[in-house]
Amino acid sequence: MADKKVAIIMGSDSDLPIVEKAAGVLKDYGVEYEMRIMSAHRCPARVAEFAQSASDNGFGVIIAAAGMAAHLAGAIAANTTLPVIGIPVKSSLEGMDALLATVQMPSGIPVATVGINNAKNAALLAVQMLALSDGELAAKLKAERVKMEQEVAAKDAALSEKLKV
Repeated sequence: MADKKVAIIMGSDSDLPIVEKAAGVLKDYGVEYEMRIMSAHRCPARVAEFAQSASDNGFGVIIAAAGMAAHLAGAIAANTTLPVIGIPVKSSLEGMDALLATVQMPSGIPVATVGINNAKNAALLAVQMLALSDGELAAKLKAERVKMEQEVAAKDAALSEKLKV
C-alpha cells in the first residue's frame, strides 16, 4: 500500500469525533495514519517541530482540524512543503470563522481546505494525493467512483419504477 502515511492533527480533543471520520476512510483504503493533538496557539514550537520533521518521519500529507481561530493548518503549512489539508471545525459562528481562517492563507503558503466538518473529504483528498505515486491506491479510488455511479443509477432506476405507479 502507500509508502507514505498521513498525519491527522487536531487542535483539541473535542475535534476527535470529526477526525475519526477521516481515520475511518484512511483505514478503508489501507493508508497508515497517526493522530495527534497540537495547538497552534498553546504549543506553537511543538507544531512547528512536527511539521518541519514530518517528511523525514514518513508522512506524505498532513490533515489539520481546528475550530474558532483555526490557525493550525496554516501554522503547519508555514513549516513544511508537504500538502496540508485543513478541516474547519464547527464551533462558534456555525464554523464560518474556522472556514475563513483556514482558507484565507497568504500567497505562497497554501492549505487545501474542505467543507466545515468534512473530514471524509479531507481523507479522500489525502488518498488522491498519495495515489499520484501509488497505482494500487489509484485503482481503489477509481473502483469507488464506479461504485458510487452504480449506486446513483440504481436509485434513479428505482425512482423511475416507483413513479410509474
